[in-house]
Amino acid sequence: MRMEMARFILQHPQLVHNMLEIAFQNDNPISARACRVLEYAARQDLRYLDPHLDQWVSGLSGLHLDSSIRPMAKICELLVLEYYGEASKTGTSCLAPKHLEIMVSACFNWLIGPHKVAPKAYSMTSLYHLGKDHDWVHAELQLLLENEYSNGSAAYKARARQILWKLRNR
Repeated sequence: MRMEMARFILQHPQLVHNMLEIAFQNDNPISARACRVLEYAARQDLRYLDPHLDQWVSGLSGLHLDSSIRPMAKICELLVLEYYGEASKTGTSCLAPKHLEIMVSACFNWLIGPHKVAPKAYSMTSLYHLGKDHDWVHAELQLLLENEYSNGSAAYKARARQILWKLRNR
């Protein structure tokens, strides 16, 4: 059902604005479902978000449900990987410095906050790449990962090891 909705959104891009409005209504029971549909659409074609990046990044800080944060953190990771040329698809080039700054803030909040492993892992990857343009990010990310490593789950530790290795060997 979500894949069908994602295809529908990609075929009718005029509905993306409405979908984002629903996604950022934290108290709406279907907001998390809208976030998942947006993630599925992003996995197929990130360019659908280009005209809506201001709306998308402005809603990130207001998210508080893990079921909404996880897909939005994944979209963030996908956008960052495209922006820095780490993904294989033709990606978005519409990210502006203001978008990147908001994404840095959101990712640190998701990494520090009491969230599940998936958004933390996506945030680690995003922050690693975002740190290429923001010098202070790598130092803060490395300190945070080293401090939290012993308390993390196996999945957290696996991603943290990858990112710490990259940070130490850049």
